[in-house]
Amino acid sequence: MFKRRKKQSFFSRLREFLWPSSGWRRAASYMHHRIARIDGTPYAIAAGFASGASISFTPFVGFHFILAGIIAWIIRGNIFTSAIGTAIGNPWTFPFIWAVTYNLGINILGWEATDDIITKMDEMFSSFTIVDLVSEPLLVLGPFLETVFVPMLIGGIIIGASLWIVFYWPIFKLVSQYKINRLKRRQRRQRKLEAKENE
Repeated sequence: MFKRRKKQSFFSRLREFLWPSSGWRRAASYMHHRIARIDGTPYAIAAGFASGASISFTPFVGFHFILAGIIAWIIRGNIFTSAIGTAIGNPWTFPFIWAVTYNLGINILGWEATDDIITKMDEMFSSFTIVDLVSEPLLVLGPFLETVFVPMLIGGIIIGASLWIVFYWPIFKLVSQYKINRLKRRQRRQRKLEAKENE
């Protein structure tokens, strides 16, 4: 009933994700209601979302869904909301996330940054071809893993773990209040029905 009459193309969905046609405020309001109405306890829903959001700060791009689901399962969070939480990592936020995690990582390791992370990654990936990557993956990716991936991983784990509660607490409060209000509305409707039946 509520499906689109005309199916959106991949590029239309991608454009809608990057820049919602309804506006950011309306998109945020929609997401708020969508998350709050998910079945589950406030803890499970909030913990799942926080797990997905936190894992987005690690450099495992392409595996965030899987890793978020595993963490959510371990701590008894909601796996579906963990997938939603990974949206914190997106084309708009990744440059900022990569820069912050990389710089924190090299500071912890005591290294000196010679270039910004975007420049460093561009130089790294332009230094080899697909043929090189397929034939000698360890030799090609070795410098990247050592000089870029490791600092980003260390910084990402520290920042992600620190921000878990920052993502968890607002979602927990939001879902708790939503479910309380919904229960009150149901109770009011039930009392009205009972009052009509007793008339």
